[in-house]
Amino acid sequence: MFNKIYGDLKKATLLFSFLILVVSCNKEVSINFSEENKESSEPAIIAINYPKAEGTKEVAQRINDAVEGYIVNQTNLQADSLSHLSIDDAIKRFHNSYKTFNSDFPETSLPWEALIDGEVTYRSADVISIAINSYLNTGGAHGNTHVKFLNFNPQTGKQYSKNDLIDDLDGLSKIIEEHLKKEMISKTDNQPMEDAFFGKDFQLPESLGFSDEGLIILYNPYEIASYAQGIIEFTVPFEAVGQFLNIY
Repeated sequence: MFNKIYGDLKKATLLFSFLILVVSCNKEVSINFSEENKESSEPAIIAINYPKAEGTKEVAQRINDAVEGYIVNQTNLQADSLSHLSIDDAIKRFHNSYKTFNSDFPETSLPWEALIDGEVTYRSADVISIAINSYLNTGGAHGNTHVKFLNFNPQTGKQYSKNDLIDDLDGLSKIIEEHLKKEMISKTDNQPMEDAFFGKDFQLPESLGFSDEGLIILYNPYEIASYAQGIIEFTVPFEAVGQFLNIY
């Protein structure tokens, strides 16, 4: 799903929506999603597509603040947080950073790129899962790709932490490790598991996602194995992991 990094992000705006109705304290919560697109090609190349929540105001606002704040920080080349900025302001800052870089190093011909694509991968009465795929190229030997899952409570808009999702960490880890070994065998020459984690014990990925098929396990480059290995992604059916999760 996310191994195709250089997709055509300049697609026509597609509206997609779904409706989640949750009865909480006798109050009906309604959340719809539409697709937001922001593109710019001068001086840097920027294409940002992400789902924007609409409906019950407070819930939608919490979801949008988290999604947009994450996107803004993905464009940030400094150590400080920019989550207080709007996406439009972050785009301007990225352009200005490139202008400064190009002025200091005029022999560099390739423009910077920030390609960010978000999508709702799963929805239920208990969780909304949004995946954000970011690709940044700021003049290095190669660009960097990172995928992050943001999971939300549909009733409140509160973002779940990874610990919120998991009921039995040890049980879940054993199942995921078994599936990962099979995935590694199919992609490498029987690379030992300890080598995949740079000599450390097995670890769950930074974030967990959901789809209709099950729990999405996705390791970003450098999170496991080498950059050349790329993204490692597979899905474990809910039948195998549901007992270890608090929600899905």
